[in-house]
Amino acid sequence: MIEFIKPDWPAPTHIRALATTRKGGVSESPFDSLNLGLHVEDDRARVMANRELVNNNAGHPPVQWLNQVHGNKVVKYSDSLVSLEADAILTDKSAATCAVMTADCLPVLFTNSDGSWIAAAHAGWRGLAAGILANTVKRYSQSKPLMAWIGPAISQRYFEVGVEVKQTFIDLDDGNRRYFIQNNRGRWQADLAGLAKKQLEYLGVDVYLSQLCTFKDKRRFYSFRRDGQTGRMASMIWIAE
Repeated sequence: MIEFIKPDWPAPTHIRALATTRKGGVSESPFDSLNLGLHVEDDRARVMANRELVNNNAGHPPVQWLNQVHGNKVVKYSDSLVSLEADAILTDKSAATCAVMTADCLPVLFTNSDGSWIAAAHAGWRGLAAGILANTVKRYSQSKPLMAWIGPAISQRYFEVGVEVKQTFIDLDDGNRRYFIQNNRGRWQADLAGLAKKQLEYLGVDVYLSQLCTFKDKRRFYSFRRDGQTGRMASMIWIAE
């Protein structure tokens, strides 16, 4: 049975948003079972069947899937539905679904207080340091307040990085030191969600956290850090007509 996670945020009622889990699909190990990523060497027919299952259960408009590259490019939803190379997508259309795929990185969904604008962003540490979230917010030109929901992602306890990653964020802002805790191997545990929340709040965005860890919960979530070859979940948002 397909399981959806819905954001706990004060979005207008006509804004529909969800994150999938790994449950309820047709893919076989190591992608079992609701893998939505075509780029992970799963059988294409099974991935497409999984995408159709999600659509049948969620009833969302057409999805603009992205070719995510851990960068900072933001694109606008296109009716052609050709795969676009970017890590964030936005629209003000009601017949369009913005989506990103993740398996540890941050999925960040955006809307405004009157539900006239939406976006979805994929933020790993590289994209976060390169400004993917700031670039997404900069594409917003309305006056209504923005809000963002950070979906299931790897938590600080399980996200070990080297000193070079820590230094990248300190070079951006010395205050980012507090989002890194040294472990007994001399490396660092990074709080990706905390870093993202800080960036967004600085930009005036109200932030809501799922506080769900992809690495910890193998039954519900894919995790690249935990499993290596694995599937992808999707986080989606659309404006209901």
